[in-house]
Amino acid sequence: MGFWETSGFNYHTFADLPERKLIVLINAMTREDIIEWLIWNDPNGIYHDEHSLKELGNILTRSEGIEILLRQIEENRVT
Repeated sequence: MGFWETSGFNYHTFADLPERKLIVLINAMTREDIIEWLIWNDPNGIYHDEHSLKELGNILTRSEGIEILLRQIEENRVT
């Protein structure tokens, strides 16, 4: 079972967490968990390995996924 099935968080509540808690949880996530959230948040993005290889010639690494995830959350926060 992945992060989303065991953590008790859904995509929305996860994105609304304070930054410190968010970082702790992200560190517990796998690359696949991160990609799952990215696909939910940005369905037009290129995150699936097959699409990424075809369009970009490589796959999204875990660290790249974390960077994108954090940026998307920050961009969507209301100040």
